[in-house]
Parts: sequence; structure tokens; C-alpha cells
Amino acid sequence: MLFTLITKYASANPKNDILSGLTVALALVPEAVAFAIIAGVNPLVGLYAAFTIGLVTSIAGGRPGMISGATGAVAVVVAPLIALILEQGGTIEQATEYLFAAVILAGIFQILFGVLKLGKFIRLVPHPVFLGFVNGIALVIFAGQIKQFELKDGTWITGEPLMIMLAIAAATMAVIHFLPKITKTVPAILVAVIVGTLAVITLGIETRTVGDIASIKGGFPPFHIPNVPFDLEMFNLILPFAITIAAVGLIESLLTLNLVDDLTETTGQPNRESVGQGLANSTTGLFGGMGGCAMVGQSIINVNSGGRGRLSGIVASLALLAFIVYLSEYVEMIPIAVLVGVMMMVVIGTFQWCTLKLFGKVPVLDIITGISVAVITLWTSDLALAVVVGVILSALSFAWESASKIYMTKDQNINGDNVYKIKGTLFFASKEHFQELFDPKSDTDNVYVDFEEARALDHSAIQAIDKLAGRYKRVGKTLHLQHLSAECRLLLKTAKDLVEVNVLEDPKYHVADDKLA
Repeated sequence: MLFTLITKYASANPKNDILSGLTVALALVPEAVAFAIIAGVNPLVGLYAAFTIGLVTSIAGGRPGMISGATGAVAVVVAPLIALILEQGGTIEQATEYLFAAVILAGIFQILFGVLKLGKFIRLVPHPVFLGFVNGIALVIFAGQIKQFELKDGTWITGEPLMIMLAIAAATMAVIHFLPKITKTVPAILVAVIVGTLAVITLGIETRTVGDIASIKGGFPPFHIPNVPFDLEMFNLILPFAITIAAVGLIESLLTLNLVDDLTETTGQPNRESVGQGLANSTTGLFGGMGGCAMVGQSIINVNSGGRGRLSGIVASLALLAFIVYLSEYVEMIPIAVLVGVMMMVVIGTFQWCTLKLFGKVPVLDIITGISVAVITLWTSDLALAVVVGVILSALSFAWESASKIYMTKDQNINGDNVYKIKGTLFFASKEHFQELFDPKSDTDNVYVDFEEARALDHSAIQAIDKLAGRYKRVGKTLHLQHLSAECRLLLKTAKDLVEVNVLEDPKYHVADDKLA
């Protein structure tokens, strides 16, 4: 059975998948615990989410080698739900039950998203937004490591303990950086974690460990239907949170899928990944998990450690379960400083350093968009908000740039009538500039406007053409439109009796207008 599993789900190198999976499992522990604390729930709720989501997405998802689990983005979203239930007089146990219900509903939404094949819309995310997203994630991971030097009482580690942690982190980073130059037989990150932990134990160095944050000991996650009243009031309460969980999860997962595609030079399946994420969240809600999505840092660790097949994610999930059930006391010995070193190397590998060379070489608005996405990601940890703002900024930037790129050349035919050749794109942002190109009062009685080198993209373009025809009609002159698409002609109102169109040369493109649907 084990051989069948390896054959079916491994990449061309099963050994790398297994070793990288073990490496990822170690990195999952402190993150899952930290995210559960952010959400306001028991650490085991985060660990169970990391196990169930990682396992299901590794089997059913659309991106082999990508790691999913409990994430900070989802933790930030669900924390207000926990707080709301507590404010209403509920207990933490009751709040957790509502959380499970919201996660299940979010999973259903994600499944529908994939079934309806809406994953393709991730292509609408421009490259500057993608760079900002990746850099923002790197900064969030970096900020998370800085917090590891903060004690529970809010004070910061200082003096000798600080120097010890920094030295251990630096040594870990050195092992990860230099070991691949000597051998690539085993993942450098796994070696760094094992060697660092053994060195601290052997030398008797006093430093914080995973066990100092929280105990990770537990049993197999039990099947559990959320103990909530299944009525309209409950549905209305969890619906906004479920929608947000689904949106945040899909955005982060599909962007991470694109990132792993770039790293591995392969192509994932966005729609299948959406369904996989939905199945994973619905499953984790039934097994005591807090919900989650794809994890950028762990996915990069997996890929850099050689994990390419689904087996790497499966091994990571099963190893995490083994840590929870059988090996918790050993995992709790891992120094926090070692994991900080690991994640700092992830930060270095995640941040797109090429963006620093883009200043002065790409449009300023693209740079502003990328920086805005990164800052919003770092400031709010709300990836969905950051990406949506980035897409809006990119759209406005495109509209602004395109609006000024419509112009015309003027000529006359043998009858002395003015002939205008329009060049550029006519749409909502350029319609006013289009009107300014014409002066009906001083024009010839017959005017010809040639659209052969122009495109009318939306209903605003149709209205602009319609308005121009009306302006000429009011001064008793005739406007003739040439080489206008058939769709545009069908939608014209005022100009319908005035238009002269060369049908044989009409371009065959479609205008984005509801009337054509």
C-alpha cells in the first residue's frame, strides 16, 4: 500500500518528496500554533487545520508541491467572529463551534467557485500586483519572526538570551545557505533544524523552544458536526465571515499557485485547486480545524527542498499528525531561534529583489501599485484587500494611460469632405477626449469618420459615437461612420439613419455590452 501511494503521488524523485515533506512538517508547527493564538482558539485547532487541509489539498488540489494549512490571513478573518460570540456572552467553546460552521460554509463557496470554473479570473491580477503580493508576504513573514523575540508579558528579549537567539538563527541560516554547495542529498533546511536542535540540547544552551509557546500534544482529530443552532439567525451570523474566508483563501491560494508555477516552471490547475481548497476547508470544519489556504512560506520551503509531487504534502501532513499524537515532546524541544533562521531564509528567497531594479525602468504607477499592495499586506495581513486594491489601482492606471492614447488624422476626399481616421481605443475613460477631437460647427457638411484602426470596447464607446452623431445632426450636417463593427452598428440609436458603413470591411470583434448577451 505504501509503495502504491508513493508511485501514485510522488514526483520523479520520491526521496526528495519525503524529506522535503518532513522539513515542511517541522516548519508548520510553530506557524499553526501562532495562527491559532491570533484567531483566539486553542493551538490544537490550528494544528488540526494544518493536518487536514494539507492532506486534502495535496490529494485533491490542482498544484502538486504546494503546501496548504492554517494561515495568518484566515486567522485575521476569523478572529472577529470569535470576538463577536464572546461579546454576546458566549464561551470560547461556543465561539469555536460557530467558527467550524463558518469554515464549512466557506469551503462550499470555494467548491462552487471551482465548479463554475472561475479560477481563470486570477489572470486578471497584473504583474505589479503579483510582485507586491509576494513582497508583502515576505515582509509579513519577516515581521512574524521579529515577534518571536517578544515575551508573553509584552517585553522584548534582551542581553545574553537575545545574543544566543541571534547566534543560533545566524548559524541555522549559514547551514541552509552553504550546505547545498557541498551536497544536495538531503534538504539543507531539515539538516539545519536537526543539527541546531541537537547542538542546543548537547551544549545545554538555555533558549526558548516550541514547547515554551504551547503544547502540541493531542490525539487524532475527531469527526464533529458543529454544535450550533441550524437556523436562519445562525446562517446570517456566519455568512459574512464565510464569504470573507472563502475569498481570502482563494486569492492567497491561487496567487501562491502562480508563484509555485514560476518556481517549478510547470502549470497548475486553478479550478481544481479551488475545489480542493473547498473540500479541505469543509473537511477541516468537521474535524476541529480553524480553516486555511495555501501557505507561501511553506510552499517555498517545500519546493526549495526538492518537493515536487503530491507526496511531499501528504508526508508533511502525516508527519505533523505524528508530531501531535506521538512525538510532541521531541518537537517541543526545537529552539524557536532555529525556526526563526529557517523562516528568515524563506524571507530572503521569497522577496522579489528584482523589484528594486525596476525604479526608473517601468511606469511610476506600476511601482506605486506594487508598493501599495506590499504595504497593505504588511499593515493589515488582509491579502484579499491588498490584491483587490492592487487590481483597482492597476485598472485605474491602465484607464488613465489609455484615455490619452486616442487621436485622429485628418484628410479630405475628392469631394472636399473631411475624412478623420481614428486611432486608439474608445472606452469609458477616453470618451471625453474623443468628443474634443471634433468641431461640428466648423466642419464640412459631410464628415467621414473611419474606425478601421480604432476599437470601441464598451457601452460608453457606443454612447460616445451616438453623442457625436447627434452633435452633427443638430447643426444640420451628416456624419458617416466607416469600418465600424457590426455590434456597434446594432447598438447605435441617434445615428441609425445617418450611418454609412462598409460592411465588407467590418472588423469582427465583440463589444463588451450586456445587450449582446
